[in-house]
Amino acid sequence: MFRLVTILISLIPFLCLGQLDPSKKYSVNTIAFYNVENLFDTIDDPKTFDDDRTPNGRDKWTEEIYLKKSKNIARVISEIGKDIVGTSPSIIGLCEVENKKVLIDLINNEELKNQGYGIAHFDSPDERGVDVGLLFKISRFTPIFTKAYSLYLKRDNGETDFTRDHLLVSGYLDNELIHFIVNHWPSRSGGRMRSEKGRILAGQLNRKIIDSILSTDAKAKIINMGDFNDNPTDKSIKPTLKTVSNKSKIKRNELFNPTEKLYKKGFGSYNYRGKWDMLDQFMISSELLKNYGNFFLKAGIYNEKYLINQDGKYEGYPFRSFAGGKFLNGYSDHFPIYMLLAKEL
Repeated sequence: MFRLVTILISLIPFLCLGQLDPSKKYSVNTIAFYNVENLFDTIDDPKTFDDDRTPNGRDKWTEEIYLKKSKNIARVISEIGKDIVGTSPSIIGLCEVENKKVLIDLINNEELKNQGYGIAHFDSPDERGVDVGLLFKISRFTPIFTKAYSLYLKRDNGETDFTRDHLLVSGYLDNELIHFIVNHWPSRSGGRMRSEKGRILAGQLNRKIIDSILSTDAKAKIINMGDFNDNPTDKSIKPTLKTVSNKSKIKRNELFNPTEKLYKKGFGSYNYRGKWDMLDQFMISSELLKNYGNFFLKAGIYNEKYLINQDGKYEGYPFRSFAGGKFLNGYSDHFPIYMLLAKEL
């Protein structure tokens, strides 16, 4: 028997009160996603291009630096949503993790080791060796199905361009079946427009996964999350995934994207040359917007002061862990994002 984290309406006045009955108690789960900026171990994998992140590589990636990086990321994860729910997230999607070992090391940090996290992960064919993964509290979530969907692209010379898998993890969150999809789409390397085709193909695969779930269960509750390397209104997202920003107008098979409104207000999870992009996003199937079982409350960007550069050329940017050929003892070049789900007790 697991212990539900409960909160009273009076303690969360800033949540969408119209969705909740103040006379009742609720369980609230934080769902998070975080691009952790190259969480690599120090071991050279001969099958991938990870040489820079080794003690003798360009970045001089020592065990001491790796452990600091891991501890810093653990701190961030431990604090997302804690001021609201009182504990760390029940579910955390991650990208830019090298392998399962770094995830095991991550959850064994002092900040997380008593939280009881399990791991869902597959090694992807990505040439740099970076993967996506999902951490989940065993006391809150019971996975019943996991699958990695590979995306193979073609370079201009006809060679295969290997990239990250799409990870599907289906299971019961507080006894409610929810399907989580974790994404890390092809980068903007070479220019946004030039590289857009790869992200459109990623979007088509992502939509195919979603449609396959809905074809089995038209009322499936789906949370699609990730670093999409595009903004919510871009071609790979809005028309390809069929997303909307107004949840009151959502139609069957469409997805509600709560991060689109944040983006239109000028907020973002990533800053490039002074411009904020909302590359990290959630998309939610229509069933999670209904007031029964687990349902959506809000989404936001976790951008506490310690995650922000306080001075210098990059003042106001995410405080990344590595730049200019040295370890900065920072966190990531992305801010985490989070959303809250409530369930009546």
